[in-house]
Amino acid sequence: MISFLQGKIILKKENFIILEVSGVGYELFLSARSLERIPEISQNLKFFCYLDVGERSLKLYGFLKYEELEFFKIVRNIQGVGPKAALEISSIGSPEKIKKEIKAGNEKIFEGIPGIGPKKARKIILELSGKLKDFSPPPKNDFSKDETFLALINLGFPKERIKKALSQIPKEMAEEKKIKEALKTLSR
Repeated sequence: MISFLQGKIILKKENFIILEVSGVGYELFLSARSLERIPEISQNLKFFCYLDVGERSLKLYGFLKYEELEFFKIVRNIQGVGPKAALEISSIGSPEKIKKEIKAGNEKIFEGIPGIGPKKARKIILELSGKLKDFSPPPKNDFSKDETFLALINLGFPKERIKKALSQIPKEMAEEKKIKEALKTLSR
């Protein structure tokens, strides 16, 4: 699976670009909005990718932000929504803006997307209601004041390993149990 590409744009067309990565040219389909936002040829860019495997073809879809890719995958799983429509839907705006409009039941957000009429727009809203997660990044834990963290530091474990171990343990657990669980994870 191709998940990420970084390279130089060598050709830009109406709905795709060709991205040269280490001497290989990848045809990457982009939404109209993404095509407007990227510079002309000879620019080095990064894209998150989705490889769509069809009966007779393989197509690679590109996204400037990982959140757009995640939203594309959710929309792509709706029956009757093809990859081209999902690509355009995923780039209407930020995932949070789209989520807000879908919660409000605003069908007009899909106006102008080829193949999406009012009936399909209602279906998409119905299917996506409740499926959309929060696209904001998770809050970062401040372990510097956590007694468990400090105790494990004093035992000589590396900070990053401790943070990873503690992120897997429920916060409401008693300190003694937290230390025991963390030690189990750290000793592996």
